[in-house]
Amino acid sequence: MLVQEGNPILHGEMAAMRAAGRHESRRDTTMYTTLSPCMMCAGTIVQFKIPRVVVGDAVNSAGNIEFLRERGVEVTVLEDPDCIALVKKFREEKPDLWLEDWGGA
Repeated sequence: MLVQEGNPILHGEMAAMRAAGRHESRRDTTMYTTLSPCMMCAGTIVQFKIPRVVVGDAVNSAGNIEFLRERGVEVTVLEDPDCIALVKKFREEKPDLWLEDWGGA
């Protein structure tokens, strides 16, 4: 949503939480992500006690898998070739957007 809305903090995980709306509990939820969550998104997962995260690609960004696991979140890393290739292509074609989105610009 960085490009679509000019919003630097609405990553995929945050957009999914917003779309899901209010819930009394998220303890029966599984979060699916293309990339390993950044610290902001990992913190949100922990804060809302989401117990499971499935990550498509931890090659292009290691993210915070250990942070999540250390806090009791079950993390499954798929290393999906399609996710890996898609993110690699994006990083190569749009390095400025990648860095801006990950706070590295």
